[in-house]
Amino acid sequence: MPAERDDAPTSAPAPGSTASLRSANQRRVIRLLQQQTAGEPLTQADIARSTQLAPATVSNIVRDLTAAGMVETVMGSGRRGTTVRISRDAGLVVGIDFGHRHVRVAIGDLTGEVIADEREPIAQDHRYGDGLDRAAAMLDSLLAKLDATREDVLNIGLGLPAPITREDVVMSSAILPGWVGVNARVEAEARLGRPAHIDNDANLGALAEHRHGAGMGHPNMVFVKVSSGVGAGMILDGELFRGSHGTAGEIGHLTIDEQGPFCRCGSRGCLEAYASIGMAATALADQLPNASIDDIVAAAKNGNVSALRMFEDAGLHLGWGLAMLANLIDPSAIVVGGDMARAGDLLLDSIHIGMRRHALASVSSTTLVTRAALGDRASVIGALLLALDRTDLVPAQGLG
Repeated sequence: MPAERDDAPTSAPAPGSTASLRSANQRRVIRLLQQQTAGEPLTQADIARSTQLAPATVSNIVRDLTAAGMVETVMGSGRRGTTVRISRDAGLVVGIDFGHRHVRVAIGDLTGEVIADEREPIAQDHRYGDGLDRAAAMLDSLLAKLDATREDVLNIGLGLPAPITREDVVMSSAILPGWVGVNARVEAEARLGRPAHIDNDANLGALAEHRHGAGMGHPNMVFVKVSSGVGAGMILDGELFRGSHGTAGEIGHLTIDEQGPFCRCGSRGCLEAYASIGMAATALADQLPNASIDDIVAAAKNGNVSALRMFEDAGLHLGWGLAMLANLIDPSAIVVGGDMARAGDLLLDSIHIGMRRHALASVSSTTLVTRAALGDRASVIGALLLALDRTDLVPAQGLG
């Protein structure tokens, strides 16, 4: 696999020069190949049509990219000519997702396809170094199964359930207290030995659902993750919106009732205090002690009135909070993910009611509210996509 291109010349060729044009055209072809889905191989003619490049130009680009190990060609059969695809030998990207009590590692090729992944439990109060060491061991195990090493990894994306500054410092988080104040990028790169890129897990879930899940085709959408906390990732005009300081989307701390229960943030009556796994476990502690979210969902489906009422109340409050957000940004879709979304319509039906009660009629009647398509893999797939987005296979002067 080619070495990472951090050591490539930093001086860009002059705009309009032959080298600049070659580099730009090679990137267009690479981007197109990265967007192709399994079962839809592209011929050089397909590439020429999609990029509006001349067939001879595409032929030269494919030749140069093949020589550099970036792409490979596969002989077709029948009318289907030789197809072109990103080479597995071009490199790998990695996504790592830390949750309330888990860490998940996924390895993908340069089309973003997941080729190996693993999830393990982890203590909520783990120190950041222990968490990164666990992730490193999982990564090495997965790489060994692929007959690869860390040197084959071009970039790593890492998601955390906490507000993260633009400098990659983890802000206050009761979910992962062992990470607060840590520069996650610096520490991840030190322990994993590869370039790392950090983001909030809800932002990464939004990225994944927008490109490959229930948010496809919606340039303005919200992904809300309802698990140990409540957070949202927002796609606005097709781009992930992080806010001025990287902390946009903390809807779990919208005040629903200033006289309500204490929230872990120190305030009262936050949305998270009415709609999260912690709230669910507390509300049902007497009837279903030590129950997991799956246990609670099963109880509700079996007619347990308390479990049913809990999901109803949580959904109504979520609908209220999401109505406030929808009134502000007018998304065409709201995608509900996280552990609480396993309840399906038990939760979504009440969210719809809450939206209708509190959103403008023009908003509630036109906004799709649906369950996440990628399930509990949304954040790790988003982390993989973050790593892929930060990977540039073509140097400024182009290849060839």
